[in-house]
Amino acid sequence: MPMFTRFISHLAAAFTLTCLFAAASTASAQDDKHGRKYKAPAETAHIVVLVLKASNGKPVPNAAVIFHPIDKDGKDQGAMDIKSDPEGKATLDLIPVGSTLRLQVLATGFAPYGGDYDIPVNTKDITVKLVSPRAQVSAYEDTTGKAAPDARGIQQKATPTTTPAPAPAPKQ
Repeated sequence: MPMFTRFISHLAAAFTLTCLFAAASTASAQDDKHGRKYKAPAETAHIVVLVLKASNGKPVPNAAVIFHPIDKDGKDQGAMDIKSDPEGKATLDLIPVGSTLRLQVLATGFAPYGGDYDIPVNTKDITVKLVSPRAQVSAYEDTTGKAAPDARGIQQKATPTTTPAPAPAPKQ
């Protein structure tokens, strides 16, 4: 009997292994049919934006550089913003190659900048020269090239235009 028992146990082990291999191959076949297929991410471009003052060509640190990638269908894919470093550079590696980039640059004491750029290759260098604020566009008068009427920057306090009257002398 021991030989018969050993034969049955080997037969049971072989049957169990056969069932496990069959189940594993069925599961992998189902994963191929119903699972998600891997889709490689799009190739991204290395974009460097250099922010300079138009008056003297010096870098503008801490300027807000806002990237709006626009896909081939014309949909805005959201916004990513970075501050420029002390050399005036802002670098981003997340914009897909072949898309359009809408770029905005905002800095205290300068007029806002905006522009669209095509990204056909995997590297793009953009230089932005910021100018001082200009007068608001008006339908009633020609403001082309005029400086802003209020020359103060955001961080400067307004100075009074009149001098205060001297205090009266005390009565005796």
